[in-house]
Amino acid sequence: MPAEGSGFVHHACLYGSDAEFLAMAVPFVTAGLAAGEPVLAATTPANIELLRQALGERAHALDTAETAYFGRRPVERVTAFLRYHDHRTRPGRRTRMIAEPVWGGKSARQVAEWKRMESGLNVLLAGLPVWMICPCDTRSVPRDVAQAACATHPARMDGERLIPCGTYADPGDYAAGVQLPRIAVPAGAARTGPTELLADVRLFARARAVAGGLTGERLSLAVLAVCEAAGYLLGPRGARVALRGWEEPGALAYELLRTHEGTGGAAEPVPVFAGFRPPGDAAGPEDGLWLARSLSESLDVQARGALTRLTLRVAGPGNAERLPPPRPFP
Repeated sequence: MPAEGSGFVHHACLYGSDAEFLAMAVPFVTAGLAAGEPVLAATTPANIELLRQALGERAHALDTAETAYFGRRPVERVTAFLRYHDHRTRPGRRTRMIAEPVWGGKSARQVAEWKRMESGLNVLLAGLPVWMICPCDTRSVPRDVAQAACATHPARMDGERLIPCGTYADPGDYAAGVQLPRIAVPAGAARTGPTELLADVRLFARARAVAGGLTGERLSLAVLAVCEAAGYLLGPRGARVALRGWEEPGALAYELLRTHEGTGGAAEPVPVFAGFRPPGDAAGPEDGLWLARSLSESLDVQARGALTRLTLRVAGPGNAERLPPPRPFP
């Protein structure tokens, strides 16, 4: 099976049967294990069982993860990939991953965010010695998702045969073309700013979260998410942010609009995939944005001219998924 170069290799695999999945997965996994490479299969429980049965005794050396739990949101998914690589990498060895997204049951917003992330992996993992194949089950995924697989991966695997994807798009251009569904900002949305002071941002974020019914830890984390996002936008000298806040079913929404004034020069545009990599050993300029993404249900950045608009949503009080876990029995 071909994998040119020592950097990130990103392939799709469109399969329509168990046999077609195994025709790609078994040679990919066995070749990696024979070469002493770490191999991860993050796919459905059914595919994991198929693969283990096909591998026999060799399955003991395979790392597996039910893909639904291997990063629920794009920022968590990217973090999971990087942490697996960092934990399992071996000097002089490539890391192999079968990484099958879960598309069923996602909202239109989640599907759009995941498509962007699939394209963004070509940037976010560039340079890493990782060979990733992303299977796509054509028996169950919508047609637009299968089409997106060929736009977000430079090539696809058909068994052991590599086929270039003629519709592959530059990740930045692709992400810009995938528009997230927008909900109109209510006319009565609360607002403040523009301001360059994080203290003003914190007061506004807290007031809106309290008004939206958040308390305790959920309140603190919502305020932290907004402040970290604002801190990233305020980084350039002379930057200011105006804020709006409103309630949506199951979520509280905040919009941060960055303008640039003063003598510091024009602010650099926010990179399209900023804030997806987790912090490293040394502090980096995108660490706060990564934290904001991790604490938010969704975070979208749009740049137009000198303006940058960041919209984030945090779970509202009615979102039971974000409730703290129950106490164990004594």
